[in-house]
Amino acid sequence: MTDTSTGTPHATPTDMKRVAVATIIGTTIEWYDFFLYANAAGLLFASLYFEPLGPQASVLLSFATVGVSFLFRPLGAFIAGHLGDKIGRKTMLVWTLILMGASTTLIGLLPTHAAIGAAAPILLVLLRILQGLSTGGEWGGAVLMAVEHAPVGKRGQFGSFPQMGVPLGLLLASGMLALMTGVISPGDAFVEWGWRVPFLLSIVLVIIGIVVRRSVDESPVFAEIAAKKEKASMPIVQLFRKHWLLVILAALTFAGNNAAGYMTTGGFLQGYATRPLDEGGLVGMERTPVLVAVTVSSVVWLIFTWLGGWLSDKIGRRNTYITGWIIFLITVWFLFPLVNTGSAWLFFAGIALFTIGNGFTYGPQAAYFTELFPASIRYSGVSIAYAIGAVLGGAFAPTISAWIVQTTGTSQAVAWYIAGVMVVAFIATLLLRDRTRIPLGPENEEEQAKHPIYGFSK
Repeated sequence: MTDTSTGTPHATPTDMKRVAVATIIGTTIEWYDFFLYANAAGLLFASLYFEPLGPQASVLLSFATVGVSFLFRPLGAFIAGHLGDKIGRKTMLVWTLILMGASTTLIGLLPTHAAIGAAAPILLVLLRILQGLSTGGEWGGAVLMAVEHAPVGKRGQFGSFPQMGVPLGLLLASGMLALMTGVISPGDAFVEWGWRVPFLLSIVLVIIGIVVRRSVDESPVFAEIAAKKEKASMPIVQLFRKHWLLVILAALTFAGNNAAGYMTTGGFLQGYATRPLDEGGLVGMERTPVLVAVTVSSVVWLIFTWLGGWLSDKIGRRNTYITGWIIFLITVWFLFPLVNTGSAWLFFAGIALFTIGNGFTYGPQAAYFTELFPASIRYSGVSIAYAIGAVLGGAFAPTISAWIVQTTGTSQAVAWYIAGVMVVAFIATLLLRDRTRIPLGPENEEEQAKHPIYGFSK
């Protein structure tokens, strides 16, 4: 079906509802796996897999394993982007979900350092790399399935559905860990075996996700490309030859959001707040109230992610982003003073305030990135820009933040670091033109290829 006023293919209302459900469920499962690891790295992997290195080095290395997967996101984006532009969005979504679920389940079965020595952290890193490859290819396919199915005036709203899978994944991961630490396996039992249960649960969730994703039709934009035989022969080569600056600026906009978001999703705040005082911690909170606070704050993030996507259909993607950056740059200065009180309620208040800016700069992103790139290279463009932004922003944000705290003895220095990354992202946003409502179909490639950067045109 094609919107005759814009030349943009889109699906029927029934198809769109099915796509909305499938993208939310699929991305929730994918990010549940990803955040489960990040939470576990912040809470206990330092002692289980890296303890011989000492208390400080083991913490840094545990957080570094969170970042390692980001280094392989671009490779996953290159592979999935190339194949997604050649064989379709739907096929790649199924395979990335299988790869993530298998990796997560195997982590749940992995012996610790005490059991098999140095092989344990090596295998942990290898499985984390596989998670990174999966994540690098997952996001681009999910957002294109959502946005390319959507009617023109609701791209932001429909694009927010896969974005909502991120806070939902965090909610599910934090909630499962809170259930294990507080009810099913409290105390030593959580360290001994309880943490493995949420990882093993991934295999069940993945089976559900595969069934749901296979029920969805291919993106109408890609279907039209395939019918007209207009697939790019080497989409990645074309992307970097003609649109390299666009990729960099888009990546920088995401870097700010990602660096800020990984304060919680990357496990830093969980580890920072729960590290015992006798081990150099500054707050010394219990695990369960921290995990509960993160879980509930995910609901706030979820609401503002949807609101950000909806608002971007009303005032444009760029204006919504700018609103988010301003909110971010204000609330970052309240985050650590509230966390440092040691109160579970104020911890929640700090991270909940922080998620408002996160929602406004994440909700519109699917539609924003989709509208930036021409149809024939769009999967490659959105995936690679997203993956590079993740490396620049979130990859080692928890590690850098932990190092800053160890070096300076204060958390406010972390706020300056995060604010600096946000300012760079803010500037990149100002350089990009708003392309809300641009036709997405392959017959409009010439218009789509006009460089959406101020000061540059074709």
